[in-house]
Amino acid sequence: MSKQGLLIVDDEAEARNQLRWSFSEEYEIFEAANRDEALALAHSARPGVVILDLRLPPSLDDASEGFKTVQDILQSDPLSKILISTGIHEKETALKAIDLGVFDLFTKPLDLDELKITVKRASRLYSLQKENNKKREQDRGMLGSSEPMKEVLGLIQKVAPVNVPVLILGESGTGKELAAKEIHSTSDRRDKPFIVINCGAIPENLLETELFGYEKGSFTGAESQKKGKIEYAEGGTLFLDEIGELSQTLQVKLLRFLQEQTIERVGGREPIIVDTRIISATNKDLEAMARTGEFREDLYFRLGVIVLKMPPLRERGADIFTLSLAFLNKFSKEYNRTIKGFSVNAVTALKQYAWPGNIRELENKIKRAVALCRMKEISPEDLDLPSPESTRAAPSGSMAEAKEEFRKKLIHEALFRNKGVISKSAKELGISRQYLSKLISKYNLKPK
Repeated sequence: MSKQGLLIVDDEAEARNQLRWSFSEEYEIFEAANRDEALALAHSARPGVVILDLRLPPSLDDASEGFKTVQDILQSDPLSKILISTGIHEKETALKAIDLGVFDLFTKPLDLDELKITVKRASRLYSLQKENNKKREQDRGMLGSSEPMKEVLGLIQKVAPVNVPVLILGESGTGKELAAKEIHSTSDRRDKPFIVINCGAIPENLLETELFGYEKGSFTGAESQKKGKIEYAEGGTLFLDEIGELSQTLQVKLLRFLQEQTIERVGGREPIIVDTRIISATNKDLEAMARTGEFREDLYFRLGVIVLKMPPLRERGADIFTLSLAFLNKFSKEYNRTIKGFSVNAVTALKQYAWPGNIRELENKIKRAVALCRMKEISPEDLDLPSPESTRAAPSGSMAEAKEEFRKKLIHEALFRNKGVISKSAKELGISRQYLSKLISKYNLKPK
């Protein structure tokens, strides 16, 4: 089995020699004295883990060249785990490095024992994420190459190894639970339980015991001790879906757990230390609920140390067709059907539909279509979608004119669906409010 690669980037040969001597037994060592050499090795060797001194030539007096090196390496391989060394008082430098996505920071002189532990953790995580990336193609909700999904997947890679609560926001059906699973499966907790509770589906009196458990004799019917889901997720992750439905009483108890990492079972008196990561999700405006007092503001900030926003399907562009093909393949195998694909009209209908139910609705539409389709290709009727007007009569004139007409039609329909609200229409179309205003003026449309 080949060794994991480790790239050492430092302009001082003595520093590189010391690190090579410390790590060569376990890792395949690559060395670079400047940004160009580092980037060349990042491209060719894909080392996975990088130890980088931020002060590189020609800018030895500041960290600018080091920051450029971090950006270049992460652009070459976004999964790379970069460990940087900074001066003990360089707070601004450290904050900027974290913002760029470095894995960890060390101050000089380096503590080699601590560094070895961190490099080992980074190496394991890099290997795991590479493996998961190969499997991700099978995870339909996380498929996609649109810019919104690239941002989501990039943030997931950053937060997965950091043991902090994550709040996932998004409309129903956008894949919030899949995102939570992705965070768990690429974290150090992947071998421990991933447990899900829907806070809106369980009555309050039962939800308390589900979360925190109870002691024998604490209420009628409590004939034995029972652990709650927080305890069952020990060492792993508890996913709290629909967290906005949590009662004020349970909000207080959850806040205490997040602050102290201890719980008390119903009827119990002794605090129990539990190591469980909390990932929560909601389709509600939790920030607004915190302002009005419907949701505790202190709990909101505890849950949302990291906030991940899942984009609605209508903002994911070509991902709609990518997901459609994945679902078609899945259900064709499941129902033993031989369907060639989607008709031209069906493709247009898929793109033009607003998808209020997001990925969940798309999956159900494709499932229905595969079950009902009796032709070689799926039609809009099979999908229970309106046949697009744009395909009934080909527009006359040049290709440019046809594109203009199609763009005008899309904007008109978006404004109609959103009752003329420009900000909502722009968001649905995936463009800025200012650009939409210019297009409305250009096409002489009335946002009513």
